[in-house]
Amino acid sequence: MSAVVLESVLSCPHCAFASRETMPLDACRFFHECPACGTVFAPLPGDCCVFCSYGSVPCPPVQQRRAAAGLEAREPGAACC
Repeated sequence: MSAVVLESVLSCPHCAFASRETMPLDACRFFHECPACGTVFAPLPGDCCVFCSYGSVPCPPVQQRRAAAGLEAREPGAACC
């Protein structure tokens, strides 16, 4: 199994500002406030957290599940938490 990536770049759906964030191992982050415009955003329907919706890398539980299934991090068909 590949090592879990703990950093993801979140892109604000309102202003497109990108910020590098460290993902928690033991919880999903449901809300995130954009440091540039102040918009608070939540995951898209069907996603467990903002990293799975707006991040460059999905959250650690999804990474682990996809690695165990032999799927790439962003491969379609690998469900979110």
